[in-house]
Amino acid sequence: MNKILSKEYFSEKVVKLVVEAPLIAKARRPGHFVIVICDEKGERIPLTIADADVKKGTITLVVQAIGASTAQICAKEAGEYLHDVVGPLGRATDIRDYGTVVCCGGGVGVAPLLPILAAMKQAGNRVVAVLAARTRDLIILEEEVRRHADEVIIMTDDGSYGRKGLVTDGVEEVIKREKVDLVCTIGPAIMMKFVSLLTKKYEVPTICSLNTIMVDGTGMCGACRVTVGGKMRFVCVDGPEFDAHQVDFDEMLTRLRSY
Repeated sequence: MNKILSKEYFSEKVVKLVVEAPLIAKARRPGHFVIVICDEKGERIPLTIADADVKKGTITLVVQAIGASTAQICAKEAGEYLHDVVGPLGRATDIRDYGTVVCCGGGVGVAPLLPILAAMKQAGNRVVAVLAARTRDLIILEEEVRRHADEVIIMTDDGSYGRKGLVTDGVEEVIKREKVDLVCTIGPAIMMKFVSLLTKKYEVPTICSLNTIMVDGTGMCGACRVTVGGKMRFVCVDGPEFDAHQVDFDEMLTRLRSY
């Protein structure tokens, strides 16, 4: 049982939960995820760790209510308990001094991007963050991102905040004005596909996190099969991060429509 210490609403269907999990907080690295089970009859929900505090023994999870189980987790209040939180799982991000790193996140994808962005800055990189959403209300963790990034560019589809346009517009702006050594992208699959197509054109190495396709989180169900570089991979055990230029996003998008 893991106690929820605090709860914050980012929007009607997106909440931030700070959860007691001292062993996970100590072992977790950027890119890792956990499996959350809301109650004894709940299903397994993979969630990327957005932050951790080793001294307090807590991890931070950002949850979007998109189905019955995630809605049940979002309905929990501070002081209540999650039945199980298991992890850390997956392969950690390769953090090192690349030079200039552009970290672009769409919607709730900013949550798993945050610890990567912070670690990239700590490793000595110049970090430019591009945050994107349909509208201003869906931009999350802006203040936390600004604490670590050298520059923050915000793009909204409707122009209600930052600049009007897509995440690719912001990324391309940076690539055109300075040398970019790596792009990290996390968000909806369709967003990551077009970021990948853009950066491939400019020959900028790009990593993406495919956590949105995970179901079981242990490689048993096979739902997260993706083709990377012509070979089958399982996101939960081989990822969740991959070379974006090697991912068959069209196949992944087809698979996502099945769940």
